[in-house]
Amino acid sequence: METAPAFEEFTPESDCDCPGCIQWRRTAPHALPPRLGGHPAAYGARRALVLAAAAGTVLGGQTLPAAASAEVGGHLADRGASPGAGLRVAPADEGPGTPQGGKSPLHGRTATAAPGPPGVAAVRATTRAAIINRAEKWVAAQVPYRMDAYWSDGYRQDCSGFVSMAWNLSGNEWTGSLGTYAVRIAKDQLQPGDILLFHNPADPNKGSHVTLFGGWTDSAHTQYLAYEQARPHARKQATPYAYWTNGNRYLAYRYKGVGGGTPGGSGSADSATTRYPGAGSFGPGANNGYVTQLGRALVARGGKRFYRSGPGPRWSDADRRATQAFQLAQGWRGKDADGLPGPTTWTYLMKGKGRDIPKAGAPGPGAAAGATAGAPAYPGRDIFRPGRSHPAIERLGRQLVRKGFGKHYARGPGRTWSESDRRNVEAFQRSQGWRGTAADGHPGPETWRRLFR
Repeated sequence: METAPAFEEFTPESDCDCPGCIQWRRTAPHALPPRLGGHPAAYGARRALVLAAAAGTVLGGQTLPAAASAEVGGHLADRGASPGAGLRVAPADEGPGTPQGGKSPLHGRTATAAPGPPGVAAVRATTRAAIINRAEKWVAAQVPYRMDAYWSDGYRQDCSGFVSMAWNLSGNEWTGSLGTYAVRIAKDQLQPGDILLFHNPADPNKGSHVTLFGGWTDSAHTQYLAYEQARPHARKQATPYAYWTNGNRYLAYRYKGVGGGTPGGSGSADSATTRYPGAGSFGPGANNGYVTQLGRALVARGGKRFYRSGPGPRWSDADRRATQAFQLAQGWRGKDADGLPGPTTWTYLMKGKGRDIPKAGAPGPGAAAGATAGAPAYPGRDIFRPGRSHPAIERLGRQLVRKGFGKHYARGPGRTWSESDRRNVEAFQRSQGWRGTAADGHPGPETWRRLFR
């Protein structure tokens, strides 16, 4: 039978019966000050105990010993407090020290079924790229840490809620139940999307934590990129293996529903896969089959000289250099030739489009590289931004008019980027069947190529 969180009972001076206050009355000894997101009532009670312990509280005419005062104050030494000092918040590199909530359905949604018991937990199919992409959204939004709050997607804003969100579980789990959705793996089997989990059944609010593995950051496998929900907000950072504190108690797990790898392998992707797997599959720390697939495609397009060995599943500088050479061969510049494959680079490689990587010593693409049928080379994404002025903007506008996508121009087109330019480009992109960020009105290499072909 699953052990429920053993929260310490403590009643602050508050009679509020909202769910948040009820939970904070349970976890008051671990409360943060209000300036760091803590609950005023809980922190007030906690601060009173800390000050009483520091001063040697007098009860019934007797002074408590220092050890007893520390116990009443909630283990001051463990919390980093000292006599005469207030509650200390541990720096990020000492671990999060974050309590967590228990199992619960998604907040604000009607759950179709409660999270299943151990052994029959509902598992949804997903990919490593999807897991990392979901985690990246919380990191980008800097979702604040709150064990009694829920983000707009319904997941609880603590460490276990973060992993529940990244794995796209049907409800909010906690460190005592996440393992039922996963299988144990060894350190050398870790891949992006797996987790490192420490559950302390004696006191789940003290030490228990879970972090999402994003890939190794060094060849010795002593540090990895950790995605996690910790104070003050969701973050990703290089972290010592297995974790800053209690490192020897963290266990590696792999979600049962993840594709692109097995517990005993390094992961593989279907060689026929042409769909872009997401930015999280590439870059420093990435280790998956999509990196191998990319490398093989680059070798086939003239990038063999960049690889001394491989290609393999672990992202390397050879992958970056070969990718950048391919991008430059298309006439792309700036951020569009940064060596990281985006959707257009991936599509070109998987479908055999564009120009091959030139041989070493061959002339560079120059101004005419990437041009087809007399079309001008793509000038770079940064040209098409508010306030920018460039001849390419006017050239783009005139081509939009020729193609029948100039209805938003009241006058012009001109050399300065305007909202009229953006709306006309968006109309053209939508005519290609693109939606979402692919039809945001900002011309990328593929929009430019199709417009001028």
